[in-house]
Amino acid sequence: LCLMAAPGKVAAFRLPPLPTIGEIIKLFRLKALKQLSQNFLLDLRLTDKIVKQAGELKNAHVCEVGPGPGGITRSILSAGVEQLLLIEKDARFIPGLQMLSEAAPGKVKIVHGDILTYKMEKAFPKHLKKNWEDEPPNIHIIGNLPFSVSTPLIIKWLENVSKRDGPFIYGRTQMTLTFQKEVGERLTANPGSKQRSRLSIMAQHLCTVENCFVIPGQAFVPKPEVDVAVVHFTPLVQPKIQQPFELVEKVVQSVFQFRRKYCFRGIETLFPENERLKRTEQLMMTANVDPTLRPFQLSMSQFRNLCNAYRKMCDEDPGLFVFSYREELRQRKMTRSLHESTGQPEQTEDENQL
Repeated sequence: LCLMAAPGKVAAFRLPPLPTIGEIIKLFRLKALKQLSQNFLLDLRLTDKIVKQAGELKNAHVCEVGPGPGGITRSILSAGVEQLLLIEKDARFIPGLQMLSEAAPGKVKIVHGDILTYKMEKAFPKHLKKNWEDEPPNIHIIGNLPFSVSTPLIIKWLENVSKRDGPFIYGRTQMTLTFQKEVGERLTANPGSKQRSRLSIMAQHLCTVENCFVIPGQAFVPKPEVDVAVVHFTPLVQPKIQQPFELVEKVVQSVFQFRRKYCFRGIETLFPENERLKRTEQLMMTANVDPTLRPFQLSMSQFRNLCNAYRKMCDEDPGLFVFSYREELRQRKMTRSLHESTGQPEQTEDENQL
């Protein structure tokens, strides 16, 4: 479903007087749904501050994810954008967004749909495309994301960055998004930080990631139990690890699988049991990584060395990449169950941790 206001040009754009966000919530009887982890931001000074982190938006093309009652939407329109694409999954918000669309003729396109499945390749005009090596295109993605969707969505978009497709078919499209404060800290965590995680490596090897500021939970309605971080992403011209996304993700996930143990413990899970020790030693030596470092202590260059060494091993043994440690554990457990007649056997420590 697509709705578009009648075309028209406004020289110095200003939104006409409109009901407040609070009044729109009352008018359309909108209520934040806990199961969709929705939280409304009503303070327009804060929505202006979020939009400011996106950079210069005059005459830009912007996609706002999950606009809800339209607080950030107003701030984006007030910044003088050329076009604003709104993608909203919850049909209850569409009438309020249509009111904003009518107040900004020709500027707003509303799509009732799910951002996880929406085809971003066709979201913007072709003439905005830039080469990857050029400055970022005049395209921005902005969103106050529901907590339930924020992590899977940023992983999906990071994969798009790696493959230069989706919203990054236009070049190094910038993103300004909200996350739970803890997720924001993970995205920007440095080596040695206890917040360092899979998300830190996946984001930082592909983008410049900036934790802009934190919004206290009480600024939202209803108040979430956590504070909220505003994070800005600019894709890098050259990723720090030049390997396919799936390979990097597999290595990084394996390393952080046992985050409290030495890093070799996670690396072991890349290999089948019968050759685990020998191959783990080979990988650690080739990558020149100390096996007694904890996962959160590893630098980006150490992760790059691990990925490059693992890629070499996969090239020599094409069946290696499809090996699944979890599947091996499952098979082992089934075999053990068949051989033991006295009820369910106890889980191993590995199975418990996974």
